[in-house]
Amino acid sequence: MQNNIEIKGKQMVIEKKTLKNYGGSVHYWRSRPENWEKILEEVKKLGINLITTYIPWEIHEVKENVFDFGGSKNVDAFLSLCSKKGFNIMVRPGPQINSEMTWFGFPERILENPDLQAKNPFGGKVILTQVPKPIPALSYASPEFFKEVETWYDAICPILKNHLFPRGNIIGVQVDNELGYFFNVNPYTCDYSTASIELYRRFIYEKYGTLENLNKIYKCNYNNFHEIVPPVRFEGTSKNDLPYYLDWIEYREYYLIHSLEILSNLLKDRGIDVPIYHNYPHPLGPGGATGAPSTPFNIPKLEEKIDFVGFDIYSRKELYDHVKTISSYVSGCSRYPFIPEFITGVWPWYINPGDVEDEIFDTKAVLMHGIKGFNRYMIVDRNKWLGSPINREGIKNKKSYELHNKVQDLLNKLPIENMEKKCDIMLLTNRDYDRLEAATALIPVYGDFLDPILGFSEYPNTSYISNNSFDFKEPIQINKTHWFEEYYNYLSSEGYTFEIGDSELTVSKMKEYKIVIISTFEYLSEELTRKLIEYVKDGGNLIIGPNVPSFNELMTPSNDFKNFIELIKKIDICSENGMEIVGTKYFDNRSNGSIILVPDLKTIQKNLSNIFKELDVYKINKKPKQVDAILYESVNGENILFLCNPSSETVDTEVILSEKSISCYEIWDNIEYKLYKGVLRLNLEPYTIKIFDIKVN
Repeated sequence: MQNNIEIKGKQMVIEKKTLKNYGGSVHYWRSRPENWEKILEEVKKLGINLITTYIPWEIHEVKENVFDFGGSKNVDAFLSLCSKKGFNIMVRPGPQINSEMTWFGFPERILENPDLQAKNPFGGKVILTQVPKPIPALSYASPEFFKEVETWYDAICPILKNHLFPRGNIIGVQVDNELGYFFNVNPYTCDYSTASIELYRRFIYEKYGTLENLNKIYKCNYNNFHEIVPPVRFEGTSKNDLPYYLDWIEYREYYLIHSLEILSNLLKDRGIDVPIYHNYPHPLGPGGATGAPSTPFNIPKLEEKIDFVGFDIYSRKELYDHVKTISSYVSGCSRYPFIPEFITGVWPWYINPGDVEDEIFDTKAVLMHGIKGFNRYMIVDRNKWLGSPINREGIKNKKSYELHNKVQDLLNKLPIENMEKKCDIMLLTNRDYDRLEAATALIPVYGDFLDPILGFSEYPNTSYISNNSFDFKEPIQINKTHWFEEYYNYLSSEGYTFEIGDSELTVSKMKEYKIVIISTFEYLSEELTRKLIEYVKDGGNLIIGPNVPSFNELMTPSNDFKNFIELIKKIDICSENGMEIVGTKYFDNRSNGSIILVPDLKTIQKNLSNIFKELDVYKINKKPKQVDAILYESVNGENILFLCNPSSETVDTEVILSEKSISCYEIWDNIEYKLYKGVLRLNLEPYTIKIFDIKVN
């Protein structure tokens, strides 16, 4: 607990009151101070109760160590006005900002200093191609960089301290912004600066401890750790080559976490004692639109250092699976599922951005899949931003304002923050294999915010990675995506509610679910193996496949999984007609836990249908299959049903509810639907999400 602010039960709680943090961004320096009050009044009428704002170093530093906080830059006055109007506040003081600013939120002198710049493998600058000007990426491994940041924090933190809850209304501070190598997520583009290479060597030393251990795994003869250099391209041909490259990928996660920990501590040292959070960029992740976001981003590990972490969402209705995946992943991984940037309006050069109808659809979608709060970016227009509900003079955009007013009214009435998603299943993305996918990237293309190659595409990445099997039975880095998608599609189409998680999650988190599903090939990290076995020993039901792993992440033999399953009862899983063995179940009589081995992609449906019936796994009986459904329950018997048609065609829909259901009221359109013996029937129009209040006798 910090200043009576708690993050617990996926909620932010202040003085025992659960907050509805559905906020919006207003940038004080981009409007005239005389318009601030009118702007905030219109935002308040819209139903928004939380204001967020960047505080750009670039704007306030007029020359080195000289800062201007007057006029439109008077952030102290703006924060005071927000408090006076009754808003809670989250501030975002960088140092990195983006926000379509010329220098990404940094003073130009910082970007021009070669000692602070990230380097490519050849020692040159790493360039981010952005509007209005390309800029050099900075090294977040540089001690000199953090010394410069200290001067900025020294200037801004005394102002912020006066507004922290309970003295003021600041309830959260975002550390940095979308940290991710300035969108150079291709692993062989950066950061190869001297400081980063030294940090990499420290990471390797912490992992291996001795040169003997390192040389054994790398098949090398290093005389000291200073001889180690990171890979600059992928050239592996066998599994024994992989640890060298996988370590670099893991280091890139470590780099981001290490940097954010330093920045977070700098804020804390200056009296920032409210929750600190971060926003990872808006990925579509390994595997494209239905791939969970993973390396170099790591929510579970970063939340060991700061209070909560979210992903930004910029999407449209046609990319429902993307919104579902990111929302479910954040809900499954973060202690407070919050979207720090949720598209409202758009920057002018966004390709095919959608409109306010997409924003409303996506709002319902993130609620459906477990998000408990968000920041609409931007609720007020500004330079290089179009289509928000309110402009910088406080004038309303009629259509956008009316629709957002309606959805805010819905958000403020909907009791979803006190409800639980009825869900028995967690589908884990396997970070071991996501790291392999990243490591085997063959095209070292340098970052371009407008058209990046790896990690932010709407399409799978298989065109850019090696298809080598590295002495395994199959190319794991490619086929792991097929397994994830097959599970995802089967669970969605059959009505089995699930959350997406990360293999970095703790065992205690996994134990919240009756079933955990994860793909396993011929190797698996020892730590993940330990956690999965512990989950089963504690009574969990684990679905794996296609292989029982026999190597660890260092590609040395490991029989921990095999040894465990040999100690428990083996049962063949047969098809429904009993004519075919489709899988194997290993049952632990001591705990009633089990491991189900699915040996082939084609047998997923046969295995899961049998096992789920046996374990009485919760499902929503609905048709047609493309309709998505989620049910939320509260302790006092309230039920909220989300029903989504993510397709471009109207569909006749049927949902079988409990026969005890006596009424069904659609909240958005204010329509009462009749039930016949607990069955709901309706036509769902294209790209529609209905939200039903279900009363049960």
